[in-house]
Amino acid sequence: MTVSETAWDPQSLRARWEAVRRRISRAARAAGRDPASVRLVAVGKGHPAEALAALAAAGQADFGESYLQEALPKLEALAGRPGLRWHFVGALQANKTRQVAARFHWVHAVDRLRIARRLSEQRSEHLPPLAVCLQVQVVPEPQKAGVPPEEALALAAEVARLPRLRLRGLMTLPPRTEDPARQRAHFRILRELLEELRRRGRCGRAPPGSPSLAPEG
Repeated sequence: MTVSETAWDPQSLRARWEAVRRRISRAARAAGRDPASVRLVAVGKGHPAEALAALAAAGQADFGESYLQEALPKLEALAGRPGLRWHFVGALQANKTRQVAARFHWVHAVDRLRIARRLSEQRSEHLPPLAVCLQVQVVPEPQKAGVPPEEALALAAEVARLPRLRLRGLMTLPPRTEDPARQRAHFRILRELLEELRRRGRCGRAPPGSPSLAPEG
């Protein structure tokens, strides 16, 4: 779902948002899942704060941002709206961790222990622990970040020890494909890793509706 920076209509935006929610509901029921167990994160990259405010007024609570400098004015603009949850979904550089740790509720793309340690050290004790997902590169692609599957368990063990973080799940940016069998194979790797993390007590079950597998791209 996209909306132009320069021209968008609140009624059209809400109609498209509701259509996405209906698709999620149908897909969840077809898979034998409660639709309430799926949380929709509306990614605001390239979209104005006014568009996010319109979705928030409609009932959307979770918003994702990829670029910190673009995100901060939106967080300020929507600061008066209670109940919003902000997800940092982009690649995170070390010099950006302080503000992400202070302003966001979730970080979706942790793939280095150095970044995880900085987030934990910079997360205030007055805030709940920061929810994080590890980014796993299920298929080797040099242009994409992510920890290889064979290294994910070791990284998860280290992240799980950090006091101001809560490891909530895994995410991946799989190769684009229209083949459903290949799509399922990619996410099967992630699911198996997640189940192993839970068996080892490294990854707590996220609250209902929280992301643990995050298909993107």
